[in-house]
Amino acid sequence: MEDSARENLTSLTSELQSFVLTNSLGMEARFLNWGATLTHLLVPDRHGNLQDVVLGFEDPVQYQGPHPSFGSSVGRFANRIAHGRFVIDGEVFEVSKNEGLHMLHGGHRGFAQRRWSATPLSFPEGEAVQFDYLSPDGEEGFPGNLEVRVTYLLTDEGALAIRYEARTDRPTMVNLTNHAYFNLHGRGSILDHWLELKAGHFTPGGADGIPFGHIAPVYGPFDFTHAKPIGQDIHHPDLDNRRGYDHNFVVDGPKGSLRPAARTWAEETGILMETWTTEPCIQLYTGNWLNEQGEKRGGIVESRHAFCLETQHAPNSPNEPSFDSPLLRPGEVFRSETQYRFGLIS
Repeated sequence: MEDSARENLTSLTSELQSFVLTNSLGMEARFLNWGATLTHLLVPDRHGNLQDVVLGFEDPVQYQGPHPSFGSSVGRFANRIAHGRFVIDGEVFEVSKNEGLHMLHGGHRGFAQRRWSATPLSFPEGEAVQFDYLSPDGEEGFPGNLEVRVTYLLTDEGALAIRYEARTDRPTMVNLTNHAYFNLHGRGSILDHWLELKAGHFTPGGADGIPFGHIAPVYGPFDFTHAKPIGQDIHHPDLDNRRGYDHNFVVDGPKGSLRPAARTWAEETGILMETWTTEPCIQLYTGNWLNEQGEKRGGIVESRHAFCLETQHAPNSPNEPSFDSPLLRPGEVFRSETQYRFGLIS
């Protein structure tokens, strides 16, 4: 470990540590060990000014209170599990129901409200920080002691890479993602952001966000195979039951390989973000329920002031045989990688 990387780790309180990564392009990423959270991501715009493109808090202590998973590492199961139950090898497991009848993002606390250990690292590609957490057997109802590792790497090519690993001593369900809320303007509405999804199919679902169990071709408001403004179809009646986009798309290409999943850009700043992932799916969420005071830019963050692109296995995949299975068994290693690559539109 290089001394320069070690110096970027700062103890804030007995529970909280912060960490800063920089690269040769002037980008800066800041993290908190609480929730293995991305708190700031500063990216140069077309004028050379740095824009913080993720929502979050200035005071780290706020992350220990209720918030909509700003920048958090989400698990043990990201997104939803219907009725908070699943079956492994004939045994029924009941997990926390923190969204009505269902589990969302790992339960009442999940990984977003846990203290992780932090280790500064340095790779040839750039600076990194590694977060580790041991989720004990029975936490939120999940079986098995699960060792989880999330490594953030800021490359000199302008990418924030997030690498996940997990191991278990009992069969369990694992679905890990990062819940960053992006705004490539820095603040205000994201409906004029342009979005292209490398996804010709999605998983239709109900008002509760649980898929119906089948994969369907995209159509109309769900068709982002050609770039369009996020807000172009936001008032389509097929989006009313979720107040906007909160839908899972199936990423084109071979699952398990690092491949493009999305391209997003903002005309105002010229910032372009490409999302690459090894995961089978990606969730587009347009911050439909945001009403957050105390965000670092001041004022109130309102609905549709940010978007999320959460790489993942499909919601409720523990209960849907037609979806890619999130089951992890002893001796296996869960690995995935997501990259947010930044540049400028021409």
